[in-house]
Amino acid sequence: MPFTTRLGTANAYDNALANIMQRQSSLSALQENLTSGKKIIRASDDPTGAAQAERAITRLARIQTDQRALASQRDSISQAESTLGSVNDALQSFRELVASAGNASFTAQERKSVAQQLSGYRDQVFAMANSKDTNGLPLFSALGSALAPFVGPQGLPQDYTFAGQPGQVASNEVSIPNTLDGDRAFMHVPARDGVYNVSLTNVAAPPHALTTSGVTLTDPLSVTGSSYTISSFDTTTVPGTVTYVITDNSSGATIPGTASYTAANFAVKEIPGLSLSIQGAPAAGDTLTVDPRPSIFSVMDDAIKAIGNAPDGNAAQQAVGQALHNIDLGMSQISSVRGQAGDLLNRADNISATQDKRSIQVEGDRSAAEDLDMVKGVAAFQNQQTGYQAALQSYGQVQKLSLFNYIS
Repeated sequence: MPFTTRLGTANAYDNALANIMQRQSSLSALQENLTSGKKIIRASDDPTGAAQAERAITRLARIQTDQRALASQRDSISQAESTLGSVNDALQSFRELVASAGNASFTAQERKSVAQQLSGYRDQVFAMANSKDTNGLPLFSALGSALAPFVGPQGLPQDYTFAGQPGQVASNEVSIPNTLDGDRAFMHVPARDGVYNVSLTNVAAPPHALTTSGVTLTDPLSVTGSSYTISSFDTTTVPGTVTYVITDNSSGATIPGTASYTAANFAVKEIPGLSLSIQGAPAAGDTLTVDPRPSIFSVMDDAIKAIGNAPDGNAAQQAVGQALHNIDLGMSQISSVRGQAGDLLNRADNISATQDKRSIQVEGDRSAAEDLDMVKGVAAFQNQQTGYQAALQSYGQVQKLSLFNYIS
């Protein structure tokens, strides 16, 4: 029976060898992919996918950097918020001690003792206002300040100052400020806060006595920030009426005042943008001084000085009333800034959650671009390995074929 056979040639050998080498190279590449877990080892494997993966890696690095910065900012704001809480606690203790000084049975020595205790709280509050974070930066530096933002006491008229730029740094989509506006928390602006201290000079001997309410802000646009002296009281010329003169201590200008004088109680409303009420029967030589207080520290100093130096119960009552009124205004201001700190912490939590979601999304993009599907990778490797083994076996069989083998 006739038959034919295919004889191996040099060309067949070369083609078979090239096929084997190509299969070996593909098998090696698949093994490298499986070992690394990535389908892109070199940019030349897939230039487009490599570029996508590189962009995703860059975005992930940026997110991680922003998250680390945000964590540091959050720690600083959290520390500032906690410090403001401690300040309010100290002010509350100060307030309670001030109220105790109004006890009519206290002697001058006992009031001096109270004043010494009040000094300790004032020092605590001042130190906390100059607190620093773990990096040594002020917690209340606003838009920028010296390492000790609050300086004082100094000479009048501004006995305490804020050594910086007032204002609150704005947040953005990836960060929050790492400081709070200390000027807003601890310093006072007359037209904004209306914090004034009223001191009395009585010329008549006890039991003659006067006391006043705290100053009320009635028209912020009219407030000049000047201090005023109220004097020349007259309650006898016109029955049921009291007259007085208000002097602007900055310009020297005078303003005549008249009020209905009923049951030894009348209101002074002629001071631009401000008002207060006076209780008692004023004598002709009595003088009231109305001073803007530039800071919560000034308010505390006023209380310490007035209570410690009060010559009698009436002076102590006046000092206590003014201190309580102004401390309440100061605590409200500090609580407002503390509320801003809480808002910033909430914003930090929201930013962090958003960044985490964004990180998951970007990581998915990176994985899709460069990570290997292990199931498909293993299947491809096994198929390639099977083909490679078959090629080796077939090559071994073909290699045995030659003309001499045929002839023999």
